[in-house]
Amino acid sequence: MVPIFLIVLVDLLALSVILPLLPFYAESLGASPWVVGLLLSTFAFCQLVAGPPLGQYSDRVGRKRVLLLSQVGTFAGFVLLGFARTLWLVFLSRIIDGLTAGNLTVAQAYISDVTAPEDRARAFGIVGMAFGIGFLLGPALSGYLVQFGPSYPIFAAAGFSAASIVATAVLLPPSPAVQAEGHQWDWRAYTGPLRDRMVASRFFQFFLSQFAISTFFSGFA
Repeated sequence: MVPIFLIVLVDLLALSVILPLLPFYAESLGASPWVVGLLLSTFAFCQLVAGPPLGQYSDRVGRKRVLLLSQVGTFAGFVLLGFARTLWLVFLSRIIDGLTAGNLTVAQAYISDVTAPEDRARAFGIVGMAFGIGFLLGPALSGYLVQFGPSYPIFAAAGFSAASIVATAVLLPPSPAVQAEGHQWDWRAYTGPLRDRMVASRFFQFFLSQFAISTFFSGFA
């Protein structure tokens, strides 16, 4: 749990450093408010498309490999964003990050793999602490660093991302694959769990919660 806590904390620090800065950064390159909203949605759409296959791939090859792949993609996206001087590069950076954005979901799947059912709620509570600390410190750090230049918070986020890669590679024990190698992803798996009314209600609650949080953060800047 200690490596996972550190990995999630550092990943959330990197994300929360970027969130309040990105609208201003895009506007400085000529983006209208509508384009800023589209920029935020582009990341989310890419994450929506890539998330389930990444999760299924982690079932086949183990969580650690996919977690490292996701973190490298996030790091590459941040570095590209830091050097971006045109809007299309900003969009490309968010697309790269979105298509490899399995960091947090795969980390949570890892927790499910290595904890007993009776300890799982406590384990996810510890991860929730990492979320809280990350979102507490990240925006404040971003606000401090931006006085030196708009790229400083972005490269700080890249530094946090690099530290997360090292922590995963060095500290996290590999988890075994949980699925046969030959299994192919079925896009109907999106709707399969929704046939259970109890599960569907939980998904709906989670959707509303995340919708509210996303709306808040989208306008936070």
